[in-house]
Amino acid sequence: MNKFVIAIVGLAGAGKTEATEYIKKKTSLPKIYFGQAIIDEVKRRGKPLGEANERIVREEFRDRDSLAAMAIANLPAIKKAFETSSVIIESLYSWEEFLKVREEFGESFKVLAVFSSYETRVKRMANRPVRPLTAADLESRDKSQIENLHQAGPIARADWTIVNEGSKEELYAAIDVILSKLL
Repeated sequence: MNKFVIAIVGLAGAGKTEATEYIKKKTSLPKIYFGQAIIDEVKRRGKPLGEANERIVREEFRDRDSLAAMAIANLPAIKKAFETSSVIIESLYSWEEFLKVREEFGESFKVLAVFSSYETRVKRMANRPVRPLTAADLESRDKSQIENLHQAGPIARADWTIVNEGSKEELYAAIDVILSKLL
């Protein structure tokens, strides 16, 4: 088996977390959560975790290191995990992050995009038990993530795209096909 680094990308409500957790459970691969660097820094500063403090740190990181900041902050953890295993990346968003990870891992870097229609994502986000979003919130978030974080680039350049409009079982079956090519 060749080692790989796989990032699961997509817009809010597409099914990224479901796909990530399924792959992690099925493969037991380590997962590097890009937001962990922000959480760690907020804690290091002795501040309570929450959107306001996390946003301050996230913006400081991006002011300092560009939109590649989360990749830069997490590269040491990814490299360490990659010494002994393939790795899953959760929450890679920007084109700049994509380019940074690809620069580091080359052909070993793979991207799985999970796509769902806006209508499907609105329904999912409204029913999500944690951090639900209204249709207006989702539209605003899409606009921000596409325009400000350049999130469309990694989705467009994915090695595989799964259209996630059905059941979890259908999503899992589509992921299994991709995993059979990697493992």
